[in-house]
Amino acid sequence: MRQRRWAVITAVAGTVFIAAGAFWLSFTSLADLARRSGIGAGQAWAWPLIVDGIIVVATVAVVALAGKPAAWYPWALLIGGALVSVTANAIHAIIAADSDVPGSLAGAVAAVPPVVLLAITHLTVILARNDTASTPAPAPLNELTVIDAVAEEESEIETVDRRELAAALRGMGWSNKQIAGELDVHPSTIGRWLTNADDITTTSAPDQAAETNESKEES
Repeated sequence: MRQRRWAVITAVAGTVFIAAGAFWLSFTSLADLARRSGIGAGQAWAWPLIVDGIIVVATVAVVALAGKPAAWYPWALLIGGALVSVTANAIHAIIAADSDVPGSLAGAVAAVPPVVLLAITHLTVILARNDTASTPAPAPLNELTVIDAVAEEESEIETVDRRELAAALRGMGWSNKQIAGELDVHPSTIGRWLTNADDITTTSAPDQAAETNESKEES
């Protein structure tokens, strides 16, 4: 379990490092494209944050809302943000590439960072989520188990009360058969209850006598 956890931690650390590199490459390209497109140098840095930031946020939302009806919206944001980022990076590469480099090659190379950012962010979230899910949660308390435990405890209390009642009726001169009919149990059960009660009384009698003798001696 510990080895698996360390493997997950190492994988998450690696994916975060790769994601940071992909984000930086895409950031510089998109920021330069924003400046070339007329956005001031002081504000150009915000454009790649908006474009690539929506990819990260939408990826986390997609994983968090997996299987739920509302998941379509983060998926739409994720696809839209990824298309804008890949297209913008490719356009920037074609514009800024040297004349001896084919535009298709420059565009393909520039498209790698946003695609990797999309994939690696998704992988990071899945790894972190699976690591959390692998931690065993305490087993839920079964409702039937609780009911059975309560019923068993109540049954034990009822049995003790019936034994005391049987002993009291026996002291009043009732027979085992009469007591069994009154308590709705088999006569042999009454005999066993009263035998156990007699054994307890017999066992405790010497102790009580010893305590009485000690009290007399002290007085």
